[in-house]
Amino acid sequence: MPTVTRRIVDWAAAFEDGAIIRAAFFGLLSATAVILYLDYTELSGQQPLALPSELVPILPAFDPSSPGGAPGPDISTPMDVLRQPLEIKLGSGGALTVTGTIMPGSAAGFAEQVAAFAEYIKTVALDSPGGSVADALEMGRLIREKGFATSVAAGALCASSCPLVFAGGSERVASPTTAIAVHQIYAATPADSTLASRLAAAGSAMSDAQSMTAEISRYLLDMGVDGEVWLRALETPPDRLSYFSPADLTRLKLATRLSE
Repeated sequence: MPTVTRRIVDWAAAFEDGAIIRAAFFGLLSATAVILYLDYTELSGQQPLALPSELVPILPAFDPSSPGGAPGPDISTPMDVLRQPLEIKLGSGGALTVTGTIMPGSAAGFAEQVAAFAEYIKTVALDSPGGSVADALEMGRLIREKGFATSVAAGALCASSCPLVFAGGSERVASPTTAIAVHQIYAATPADSTLASRLAAAGSAMSDAQSMTAEISRYLLDMGVDGEVWLRALETPPDRLSYFSPADLTRLKLATRLSE
């Protein structure tokens, strides 16, 4: 009976040399493809993840009753009203009332209302915890372009990015007991984000925050407001507010006058 070794030799001899070479070639090709795939997968895992749009620095709408908030002037507008998206209405005496949170896209809605009622508007009355910086800047520039005044009444809130809208007024009137305040830019990182995305977010957010700081500083300068207003924001953690006293408001030219 042939041995096992002999059987293997006879089996291999039955193949032509070309068939053996082709089998070896395709085997090596398959192994190479697997190795390349594994290398690609490993390298791909090391690349920084795309930065989610929600990591763009923002000035979040602020709740003055939050645990980190310092006591400020009394606010009579309910927080559930202030948390709602911006509501814009033309009131009596040419006052365009702007109440609620400045959301992305709020500037477009504001521009529509201005276009509809421009001939009647004299003052833009603000009551907002802030929100989108880009929209606040756009609203403030439109207010200045149209020559409208701005106001913040006693019991109203103008915080976070809202003072940027207020700064756009050709005349800026505040009550001595009004709540006008600022704080730092903030960038939220999703809880389920990876370490790679968090590191990417940190670098991108810092760069964007510096660019935004330059834009806001230039804007306030163009509006005739003292740059210390934004320095106060930079010095104040995002979970707190730095309120401007009546003396601050006039000294820093954020308010051109105080109401009676």
